[in-house]
Amino acid sequence: MWIPRAPPSLRGGAPFGPGAAVTGTTSAPGPAISAQFGDHVAGMAGPYNRLMSDHPAPGFGSLTLEAFLEQLASSAPIPGGGSASAVAAGLAAGLVAMVAGLSVDRPAYAPFASTHARAGAAGRELAGRLLGLADEDAAAYGAFAAAMRLPRGTDAETATRSAAIRAAAVIAAEVPLRTLEACRDVVLAAEALAGRSNRNAASDLVVASRLAEAAAHGAAENVMVNVPALGDEEQADELGGRVATLLAEVADHAESTRAFVELGELREPEPEPLPA
Repeated sequence: MWIPRAPPSLRGGAPFGPGAAVTGTTSAPGPAISAQFGDHVAGMAGPYNRLMSDHPAPGFGSLTLEAFLEQLASSAPIPGGGSASAVAAGLAAGLVAMVAGLSVDRPAYAPFASTHARAGAAGRELAGRLLGLADEDAAAYGAFAAAMRLPRGTDAETATRSAAIRAAAVIAAEVPLRTLEACRDVVLAAEALAGRSNRNAASDLVVASRLAEAAAHGAAENVMVNVPALGDEEQADELGGRVATLLAEVADHAESTRAFVELGELREPEPEPLPA
């Protein structure tokens, strides 16, 4: 049996959870990018809303699983792979929260109560965040499609269309990048629980790690497919590097999660976060 090395989240002595340092940084939120390209994005709102008039409010989270799968299987372009990746990662986050909950008030796992609290809260927050990212991905596609439909009969129209496409591509790449970052956070939480939670639910952490890893690759594909439309080689290289780094982090934490589950032994408690 392979004996796992210390997981990345503990090598520096920092625990998982609120107040703990995590690897990498979070990309700027969508509104910041929208502010940067506000005129072009605002101009796309009308066509996009007409295109999405059948989309139920407030979003995919309001649908039954059957209804979501029916929409996914339809010939409509949304929801697509980006939304599906976010939903898959949300399922992984839900499993993390479930395992944490199944470990609460169990004497054998009492030394890990703070990990259960942090991972449970993180799993629930991530599940909600990822459902929101599924909606944002659909909106980003709609904005990009609207930009592609802009007229280009004159030089001025062509310039406006090109700028709108670039602005929409930035957002269309940024949303799945945040999904990829959330996938990293899901496997961090799963890894923290592995060997510190209810052994009867250990296989659910393995499932969570597999789902999050698959979702991460799906999100990465949706980042990179938008890179050619950015029209900025330096930005494209930066995004490509960020994606590669995040995928490596996801793989590392997911592998460590599965190794600790396979080991089948309880680990040492996490160090407590330092006071803010």
